[in-house]
Amino acid sequence: MFGITDLSTYIIGTIAIILLPGPNSMYCLAMAGQHGIKTGYRVVAGILLGDGVLMLATALGAGAVLKAVPELFHTVKLVGGLYLAYIGWGLLRGAVQKWLARQPQAVAATAQAASAPKHVFKRALLLSLTNPKAILFLLSFFVQFVNPAYAHPLLSFLVLALILQITSFAYLSMLVFSGSRLAAAFRRQRRVSAAGMGTVGLLFIGFAVKLWLAEL
Repeated sequence: MFGITDLSTYIIGTIAIILLPGPNSMYCLAMAGQHGIKTGYRVVAGILLGDGVLMLATALGAGAVLKAVPELFHTVKLVGGLYLAYIGWGLLRGAVQKWLARQPQAVAATAQAASAPKHVFKRALLLSLTNPKAILFLLSFFVQFVNPAYAHPLLSFLVLALILQITSFAYLSMLVFSGSRLAAAFRRQRRVSAAGMGTVGLLFIGFAVKLWLAEL
């Protein structure tokens, strides 16, 4: 159907890869937890746009280009890893500041709400474009389900892309509301919140290392 070789296997694989912890989901959860549902959905929009760009690049043959020019793939890994490490360092620094802060909780909550990142959409977009899970999934796994003999391969990519985006939106929406509820539950426990933020920061640094070691 639509030039897709094994739709059920693709859907199962898509759900599995989306449920695996990655920088996109961790960033979405962290921003929703710190700054609320509205900010969380700005992150979701950036992630979906970034994934859309990667899927378009895949349909246009980006995977073949990266395989043909290993230097380009290594450059993508280096730049993407540095950006992931940068975000991780920022989260770690914020966690330390929150851990050491002594201001009253009401003031802290007000300051937290007012300090929502201005460029959270752009950060989420860049994060999606440098996400090792998305790069390896879309450029390696994604194309295996398109029949090269099908007369309209772009239609096949479109159907696969819609399935992926709908599944991703549903999962990220769950994370947005989960993050917001967790923030409300732990609002009075500053150090628990700081520890969670620090853990996410360490995960981002781990994602950077994973991207540097990745092979296409």
